[in-house]
Amino acid sequence: MPEIVFRVRWPDASVQQCYSPSTVVEEFFVPGDSYPVAEFVDRSRTALTQASERVRRIYGFGCAQAAAQLADIEARAKSFEDGRVVEGFER
Repeated sequence: MPEIVFRVRWPDASVQQCYSPSTVVEEFFVPGDSYPVAEFVDRSRTALTQASERVRRIYGFGCAQAAAQLADIEARAKSFEDGRVVEGFER
């Protein structure tokens, strides 16, 4: 499966490298766009769930790294009630 790293710039200007086991995240984010934090979390949840399901269809089990990445994003987002998140991709 093609993996991808998506780069997140949080409202406090910190940058986080996020992992997805599938390029499906490219269907949910546009590089350079910014999203309200809540919308970013919702999109991340959908994208990483779909990525994990793609792994499940191929290997018979979901991707633990995708689940862990989502949990990390959700936890980090709690620090920011407002603000916007900017996206980028790396291959």
